[in-house]
Amino acid sequence: MHNGRERATTRSDARRISRRRFLEMAAGAAGGLLISGCLPEPAAWPSAEDAPTDAPMLVPTATRAAEAPTVGVAQSAPTGLSSKVAIATARNYDRTAIYNAVRDMLDDLGGIGDIVRPGDRVGIKPNLTGGLGNNGPAGFSPMESFVTHPEVVRALGALVRDAGAKEVYIVEAVYQWGSYTQWGYEEIARDINATLIDLNAPDPYDDFVEVAVPGGGTLYEEFTLNPLLQEFDAFMSVAKMKCHWVAGVTHTLKNLFGLVPLQFYRSGARDTSRTAFHGPSDETAGQRVPEIIVDLNRTRPINLGLIDGVMTTEGGEGPWIQTFGPIAPGVLFAGKDPVATDAVATAAQGFDPTAPGLTVPFVRGKNHIAIAAAHGLGTNRLEEIEVLGASIADVRRDFKPCVIGM
Repeated sequence: MHNGRERATTRSDARRISRRRFLEMAAGAAGGLLISGCLPEPAAWPSAEDAPTDAPMLVPTATRAAEAPTVGVAQSAPTGLSSKVAIATARNYDRTAIYNAVRDMLDDLGGIGDIVRPGDRVGIKPNLTGGLGNNGPAGFSPMESFVTHPEVVRALGALVRDAGAKEVYIVEAVYQWGSYTQWGYEEIARDINATLIDLNAPDPYDDFVEVAVPGGGTLYEEFTLNPLLQEFDAFMSVAKMKCHWVAGVTHTLKNLFGLVPLQFYRSGARDTSRTAFHGPSDETAGQRVPEIIVDLNRTRPINLGLIDGVMTTEGGEGPWIQTFGPIAPGVLFAGKDPVATDAVATAAQGFDPTAPGLTVPFVRGKNHIAIAAAHGLGTNRLEEIEVLGASIADVRRDFKPCVIGM
């Protein structure tokens, strides 16, 4: 820590962008930001597997000239007393049903013409956590339990193409390229003519860039990122609806943890998670992780959020968590305010999105949704959110929080 700031560990030859230049560019950027029941519960799942131990495999994905671009600045979050969040129901991942549900939610929000314009470059960030060392229980795939289902991304990608996007990228700092292959993402990338990017590598450019947190970060002044992230005209977070051991809940905001290259944000060379973000204990993680979530969202704001809660888990974000278990709410959420979208999804889990830290569901630290709201990234107050489509009461399915014994 230096004067309340912590600098990210970076490669010595990474390109640097001064905060002054970054903020000058931010001042000229247009405003606008986006994000974003119940089925019978499946039979009990088998016991959780160990956390992943395999290191990420960097696979080149170069598709264009390998010269880093001038880094731009994403649009800022909307302001005002009212945000809109759409809710739809889906019993399973039938392709047509998911497409219709996502299309209807975007229509309820007024379409995406204010986000995606003809010729735009669009980035879509799913949640592909855990890697291939972790499987869903017998009869259930990881996509039906703890990672974003590819059909949800397929539907969004097709609608983005219909809106006129020239280039579509699916981006994630994957544990290994096989996550894209075995979890269905190579297939959907072909179908919607998208490019897969492993954010652990700088491809298609020669090197990473360091991007300042606008106005100064709480724990990190800057992050080392693939340059593509700052090139996108629109950026979309497609999350899985889950509880989280440290963050309490994980939706569109927490999904941005997977933007940063693992190798720069771990404490040791053998670590397979971003241990430098967490610190040495759950207690430190509960204080650090919520602030870092917000720093990341301020650095690369979300322009559209979509949450997959058709089939998911409660009690934890993956099978490496002791309290992890199955739940099938049969629901999807979308919105143009990421904080509001996460707030509505949190309420649909049976939790209070304005709850203070160290209370359910944020039992190990701060409420990152409230911190994001305090930074002007959106609203977490349900009375300030217009819910479209199904109501929260229609789809509410109380989740078990990450508390042993509950």
